[in-house]
Amino acid sequence: MKFIVFVEGHTENKALSQFLKKWLDPKLPKPVGIKTVRFEGWPELIKDAPLKAKMHLEGPEKNDVIAVISLLDLYGPSFYPTHLQESKERYQWAKNEIEGKVNEARFFQFFAVHEVEAWLLSDPNIFPANVKKAFPKKISHPEAVNFNEPPGKLLERLYPLHVGRSYKKVVNGQDLFGRLDPEIAYNKCPSLKMLLDKMLDLAQNFNH
Repeated sequence: MKFIVFVEGHTENKALSQFLKKWLDPKLPKPVGIKTVRFEGWPELIKDAPLKAKMHLEGPEKNDVIAVISLLDLYGPSFYPTHLQESKERYQWAKNEIEGKVNEARFFQFFAVHEVEAWLLSDPNIFPANVKKAFPKKISHPEAVNFNEPPGKLLERLYPLHVGRSYKKVVNGQDLFGRLDPEIAYNKCPSLKMLLDKMLDLAQNFNH
């Protein structure tokens, strides 16, 4: 049994399946498969999600697929109606919009608020000491780091200042995800908790 997870970037494609499995597998009678499918950014994912989801949910391996999970950063997409400024409003609107377009009972849209890097910020100890020292106080609520300087941008600003090299999303992100305890991120990031709780529920109730 496996999940198909739609992602929009290389970091998620390389690091996400192991990170999610690290949390899910100990809670399940047998390990779950997680296959990531990478799109070239959010516009392609939104455009192609209906067709790709159908392909996985109705294709030759359909009986082995628990669900298709789509994961996007909340920061970045520009398709939100202009009057929606709060992250919760944008999240709910976009979730309804994409799930409505895909229209498959086993397709679920989730968002990282505001980026998957927020999950990394949940444990400052995985970062170089000088970067950790420079984190603002609001880091204790990683998802509250706002649209003006979302987590990825914060790291891009701090790395050159404090470790003398740039933050490389794919290389550093993959390394940091490897060190991150998902339980810490789960307890500090409500949107990640929502995603993992749903995946656990789907996996526990999955019948071939």
